[in-house]
Amino acid sequence: MDLRTTRNIGIMAHIDAGKTTTTERILYYSGKTYKIGEVDDGEATMDWMDQEQERGITIQSAATTTFWRSHQINIIDTPGHVDFTAEVERSLRVLDGAIAVFSAVDGVEPQSETVWPQADRYHVPRLAYVNKMDRLGSDFDAVLEDMRKKLGARPVAINAPIGAGASFEGIIDLLAMEELRFSEDGHEIERSPLAPERRAEANARREALIDAVAEGSDEITELFLSGAEVPVELIRRELRKACIERRLVPALCGASRRNVGVQPLLDAVVDYLPAPDEAPPARAFHPKKEEEVEVPCASSGYPLGLVFKVQYDREAGPLCYVRMYSGSLKNASVVFNATKRKRERITRLLRMHANKSEPVDVVEAGDIAVIVGMKLAQTGDTVGTEGWPVLLEKMHFPEPVITVAIEPETLSDREKLQETLEILSKEDPTFTSRENEETGQLVISGMGELHLDVLVTRIVRDFKIKAKIGNPQVSYRESISRPAERRERFEKMIAGKVNAAGLTIAVEPRKRGEGNLYEKALRAPQVPEEIFEAIERGINGAFAGGIQYGYPAVDIGVKLIGIDYDELTATPFAFEACANMAYDAACREAGPVLLEPIMKVDIATPKEFLGEAMSLVSQRGGVIHGSESKAASETIHAEAPLEAMFGFTTSLRSVTQGRASFSMEFSHFEPKRA
Repeated sequence: MDLRTTRNIGIMAHIDAGKTTTTERILYYSGKTYKIGEVDDGEATMDWMDQEQERGITIQSAATTTFWRSHQINIIDTPGHVDFTAEVERSLRVLDGAIAVFSAVDGVEPQSETVWPQADRYHVPRLAYVNKMDRLGSDFDAVLEDMRKKLGARPVAINAPIGAGASFEGIIDLLAMEELRFSEDGHEIERSPLAPERRAEANARREALIDAVAEGSDEITELFLSGAEVPVELIRRELRKACIERRLVPALCGASRRNVGVQPLLDAVVDYLPAPDEAPPARAFHPKKEEEVEVPCASSGYPLGLVFKVQYDREAGPLCYVRMYSGSLKNASVVFNATKRKRERITRLLRMHANKSEPVDVVEAGDIAVIVGMKLAQTGDTVGTEGWPVLLEKMHFPEPVITVAIEPETLSDREKLQETLEILSKEDPTFTSRENEETGQLVISGMGELHLDVLVTRIVRDFKIKAKIGNPQVSYRESISRPAERRERFEKMIAGKVNAAGLTIAVEPRKRGEGNLYEKALRAPQVPEEIFEAIERGINGAFAGGIQYGYPAVDIGVKLIGIDYDELTATPFAFEACANMAYDAACREAGPVLLEPIMKVDIATPKEFLGEAMSLVSQRGGVIHGSESKAASETIHAEAPLEAMFGFTTSLRSVTQGRASFSMEFSHFEPKRA
């Protein structure tokens, strides 16, 4: 595989902006598929799950490979609904570039505001594609302005629309200064010189493009100031550099549903997005040397890859999606899971096309492929060789905020259900399950009502388990409001031997969102390391058990400040139990508080129902932060407790005659109101 002619890209956007429709056209025009699969007909290649076809939305990210201008393009189509943010997160973690799709009518929508910082966090260069230019109310320049205001991005147009809405008829290539018109099936592209009435606008746009690129190029600045013609290849080269350095976002427009503008988008992927070895080196941690190392993307290095997704297949077992950062892995070889510190055998290597696959003999640096045969691997695990056991940077996933109880109808189904829940939680890091100790009920947690609805449907339909499902409940958290200290002693006779431990800990509240932290704040060289490991296990285990109500504890700092150690009676078991007891007692003295999830709510409503929609949010204890006007609608930005938002869809439809819609995502936890 030639690294220079490879592109690993993702397609990301708000729901209904046209990601999957655009991906279908990319596959069709690049020759990967022989017909276009339409989302509305339930025939999209990339939406292969039954539920995706029924609901008309993308639920799981799907990977495929195609070719354009002798370049291999590995594509991941990601979901647009906020409940499936984890799918976007793990895809962006392994990509070198991305296409952000925006609706020309709606501009920057809430999910785009969520995924843009995710892409920033992983330093992913982007192209912007303004889709749906044929829709009433479309406005290319308004979308670019929206990107500047809401995302802090610097989009620069490299093509521009000819007309808008019903009069949209093609695009202007601002580098070649030509008009492009597309045949009905999109295969034929007719290029023609600029019409006189469009020349002034095109010249102004091209000047803005050169001006933006010139900021990082002395060569272009000199040519520009001297009034000389700037060669197209020089603009392209400098724009590519600015895009890879994330100083500029090349912006294109089109109407994917009408087959307009997709080939120029593919050209832009090849021209401006980085090859794997042009992206910044991956960062990894060497546990033995306790230092960070950089991993350049090269086929000659040690093998190193990241498992970014696990998908269960009924026949093959776990399919581990891997992005290779260095070296290569061969079929039927042994791979070392550096996270689990275990060896596993590769039985097959596959290249995926949605839910179909083709076998390959080797995967190299820059490749995205599937390993079959690894039983222990989970999302975020690093795989490679024992000779270089480094760990790649892990991914960040949001906390689940909504729960439902699930009860199998028969005893034989219970075991099967627990196995299924284990499989699903391996597949999806934002899905968790636990047994309620008081009621014995199995409780599952996820990111929202749609997320849990999809998973429950899979449990019942795909895994054929008969189960009763409870009503959705809020998943609360617990924390503390003031510092406290606790000295604890544990002593127990087990099998005729005394197990004893003593320690002192201090607990304190941390800033909201900082997470839990355990640290050892004393030196005790006479105490074996296994005792300190047992204390850490006890504290970390206690975090999950809550304080008063059994909800997971968050944002608590715990320091070990004293230890009573007697080598005759000390055991790891005693210190683990003692740490658990000390934590529990200290937190009860530290002003425990119950935290509820607060959601960021965005409501799109026709202007005439603005008052009713705002009133509905206020009645539910929500706080309105403002609203913004768009061509045909008004968008309300608010925050509200999750508990108050159950059944909101029905109420909103009722007061707006079914014409408003809303999206909701987790914002933060705060103390529950009385």
